[in-house]
Amino acid sequence: MNSPVKSEKVLRVGMLGCGVVGSETARLLVANADDLSARSGARLELVRIAVRDTTIDRPGIPAHLFTTDSRSIVEDPSIDLVIEVMGGIEPAHQLILDAMKNGKAVVTANKALLAKHGGELFHASDAADVDFYYEAAVAGAIPILRPLAESLVGDHVERVMGIINGTTNYILTKMDETGATFESALAEAQALGYAEADPTADVEAFDAAAKAAILAGLAFHTDVTDKDVYREGITKITADDVAVAKEMGFALKLLAIAEVNEDESLTIRVHPTLIPRTHPLAAVRESFNAVFVQCESAGELMFYGRGAGGTPTASAVLGDLVAVARNRIEGSLGPTETDYAHLKIASIDKTSTRYSIRMDVQDIPGVLASVANVFAANDVSILTVRQDGRGPDAELIVMTHLAKESALAATVKQLSSLNTVKQVTSVIRVEGTI
Repeated sequence: MNSPVKSEKVLRVGMLGCGVVGSETARLLVANADDLSARSGARLELVRIAVRDTTIDRPGIPAHLFTTDSRSIVEDPSIDLVIEVMGGIEPAHQLILDAMKNGKAVVTANKALLAKHGGELFHASDAADVDFYYEAAVAGAIPILRPLAESLVGDHVERVMGIINGTTNYILTKMDETGATFESALAEAQALGYAEADPTADVEAFDAAAKAAILAGLAFHTDVTDKDVYREGITKITADDVAVAKEMGFALKLLAIAEVNEDESLTIRVHPTLIPRTHPLAAVRESFNAVFVQCESAGELMFYGRGAGGTPTASAVLGDLVAVARNRIEGSLGPTETDYAHLKIASIDKTSTRYSIRMDVQDIPGVLASVANVFAANDVSILTVRQDGRGPDAELIVMTHLAKESALAATVKQLSSLNTVKQVTSVIRVEGTI
């Protein structure tokens, strides 16, 4: 193998933040400087890293690079490229805008910021004629955003569906494979470092909703924010839910789904979902992520890999850094985002999907008929019914055909009011062909 050719051209790089992802990015940028130089056409010289505390030991990263002055990075005219991995909304939002105004290309992994201010940042990069890349913001090392923006730009994306949060997938995998409760699976995920001490962003699906907004905006050429995403976490999922799903041939996953409705409106949703165990997404285990894209011409595509962690995410950051460096050397810009479609964002009420409804009922004659009448009254067609006796009571599991969310909500409300129905224990949406 030939040795990398050292380039005489130098591009100076500043970094905002140096946590888990930032530390790995900086370490790899320093350690692999020659290889990255050969691949980008310029020596990428990391010259400054803004952090809150410069006294923390960060192995593999020269201590003299650290500063607490983030403004010195975005305002220094000698810095060409900026990597933002500090996270959060502010000051990251303003720092990125200022870096762009000062002619610097920006690479970010900040999903929360993109989900709130993506449209503004895309337009700001256009106005400043600088690159703005963010592959690392969704699904870690999995290349999904650039394929949507470039490889599939000549096609028509019809639907995007995926597992885009590793923590929740790990929890649901353990519940499926070991019969663990949500609480014990979460504790295991925290012990292994897959879940934060405060897991709210993951288990309540805020993280997945932010990523879903980014994916939907890119796939459907529409300005989408996290507020446009219907969000439902996994904290109410029980071991019984998972066990019953398994018995029926389904896996339970937290899925992000973006699709265009019959009236050309766009619905984006994140919620627990049953999918047949024959579906490719059902085989995605533990902390891995996968995104399933359905296109008019290309058909079905699936992108799979490690969706989180310092090293995988750093890989995506450095991939973007090399891309913007190449553009800078060539005097060109990468493709910009388009929001020309301006699709109307619809509430989840417009969505049609199938449902699994579990309920505890009295085991007496006429129960099934009374339940069926409620479904019929709300124009919700029943696909299958399963009944398990439990002494004087029974569990009834109804799987529906496609139905509107609004119709299903009305059905569940009326079921709960029946004297023969003790309680509706769970309502879970179903995707895929049985």
